[in-house]
Amino acid sequence: MTSRFALALFLVGMSPAAAAPRQAAPPDRFDGTWSVEIITETGSCDRAYRYPVRIENGRARFIGTAFVVEGGVTRNGAIRGSISNGAATADVRGRLDRNGFGAGTWVASGALSCRGHWNAERRG
Repeated sequence: MTSRFALALFLVGMSPAAAAPRQAAPPDRFDGTWSVEIITETGSCDRAYRYPVRIENGRARFIGTAFVVEGGVTRNGAIRGSISNGAATADVRGRLDRNGFGAGTWVASGALSCRGHWNAERRG
C-alpha cells in the first residue's frame, strides 16, 4: 500500500487545479509522458520507486479510487497539492520546467509519517 501511496504523491501535482474559465488555451506545455522517481528520506514509507505518468491537458491520468487527489500544476509549472488514502495525507510541492525536468518535496502525515523528494523527466 505504501508504494501505491508513493505513486500518488506525484500524481497530486498533476491533478486538476481549481477550475477557472479559460479562453481557447494552447496545449499545455507539460503534457506528455513523465518518468517520476519518488524517494523517501525519513519515515516508514517505501524507499524509492519510479513510475510513468501521462499528463494530458495539464492533468494526470490516474486510474483507480484508492486516493483523493487535490491540487494541480500551474501554467508556469508550479505544483502544489495534497493526496489522501484515508489513513494518511501528503502535501506535495515542486515545479516542472520547460526543458522536461521537474523536482519537489512531499510530506506525509497520519498513519504514514514520512517525507522525501521527487524528480521527474519527460519521456514523450
